[in-house]
Amino acid sequence: MPQVRIIARNFMDMVAALPAMKLDHLYQNAFICEAILRSLPPLAKKYVIQMCYIEETIPSKSLEEWVLPDGLSKHRVAIDRLLQLRIFSESFDRSTGTSYRLNPTFQENLQKLITYGAVLPREPMPSSVTARLPSLQELENYAMQKWECFLLQLINSAQAEKMTNISPSMMRIFQRGLLTQRDKEAPRLTESGFQFLLMDTNAQLWYIIREYISNSEEIGVDPADLISFMLELSFHETGQAYNMNTLDEIQRSTIKDLADLGLVKLQQGRKESWFIPTKLATNLSVSLTDSSSRKEGYVMVETNFRLYAYSTSKLHSEILRLFSRVEYQLPNLLVGAITKESLYNAFENGITSEQIISFLQQNAHPRIAERTPSVPENVMDQIRLWETDLNRIEMTPAHFYDEFPSRDVFEAACDFARESGGLLWEDSKKMRLVVNTEVHLQMREHLRRQK
Repeated sequence: MPQVRIIARNFMDMVAALPAMKLDHLYQNAFICEAILRSLPPLAKKYVIQMCYIEETIPSKSLEEWVLPDGLSKHRVAIDRLLQLRIFSESFDRSTGTSYRLNPTFQENLQKLITYGAVLPREPMPSSVTARLPSLQELENYAMQKWECFLLQLINSAQAEKMTNISPSMMRIFQRGLLTQRDKEAPRLTESGFQFLLMDTNAQLWYIIREYISNSEEIGVDPADLISFMLELSFHETGQAYNMNTLDEIQRSTIKDLADLGLVKLQQGRKESWFIPTKLATNLSVSLTDSSSRKEGYVMVETNFRLYAYSTSKLHSEILRLFSRVEYQLPNLLVGAITKESLYNAFENGITSEQIISFLQQNAHPRIAERTPSVPENVMDQIRLWETDLNRIEMTPAHFYDEFPSRDVFEAACDFARESGGLLWEDSKKMRLVVNTEVHLQMREHLRRQK
């Protein structure tokens, strides 16, 4: 069966991209097997459960009989996914054809899960030790506040001399893709950085986690161990306290980095210290499409390009300044306008018209969120037109030649430029020529030889 190229969009894609030996090592943890099982497509989940107590290989023809004829496309998707994750091993025999068998380690842990039930990675600390813990609402507010603070530091990195609240490991991630710094200049957002700010929160979080895991090998940490710990973290209960002493050195370092992003809250008692997972952490193993629940928006756009943002968040106002002109701001209301100049500034920073329109739609105020469309059509069309207008003219560095001594020299120069792939424009009547800068030196040598 042809191998499907893996693009890591969530944890399960990243797990599938691991080498075979690391993947088999990962399946030695029962709760990871459970997380993988939860993530599978429904049909793939059905195959795994049905084969849980079957020790022999099953021919592919027999497996196809488990689905109706109109479900063969879903069947192929399920088999591809199970092979990617090495839950299925594939073998071929001339008499029976292709057969599949369940990964023995995965199968053994799944049998234990069905027989004895789920086993939590670690037990919560008793309330007598932790005293009062934050409520779920307080914890959610804390997570959003930390996440907004992190994004604000990213936006204001050009003005700030140092991102004081960001750990060195997180700083490496920013400098890798979101920030750029030359010599002694202050860090600046890259095109990817500007685009990152307009992404959905779940997409932003996954981008950071993916880069964090990819960066782990550079500091001597096995990505498989990091994925294992983060999947383990998603099995903890939101709002419960867990002892820091149950973590090893690498896990402690990771927890401190995750606290910068609001995934966990760290607390210190008289003798013990603990971490409290937020919803951002417990949703880590969920795919982006499953985790992106509808959040309450705050932006209203009128047909006259006026923009109203009902929010007290400083982050919201800073993001809106990326593509609109803010006219005045009250404690809970920002009034602005989408103008040609403000959009040109956004386009120059690498933000596209579709990203701006998508952001306005995703963050539409509840009063207009249910309308179709939530953003006026004339506004969307004009945003796209302004982007097209900006890209209508393409600048190419070039050199202009005229005053040729004879027509023969001019035509020879045109032929040379054409053969070199650098001819941009010619005027045969007035004997004028424009060539690309890349062939300017060769053209100069050619003209010297003609003389």
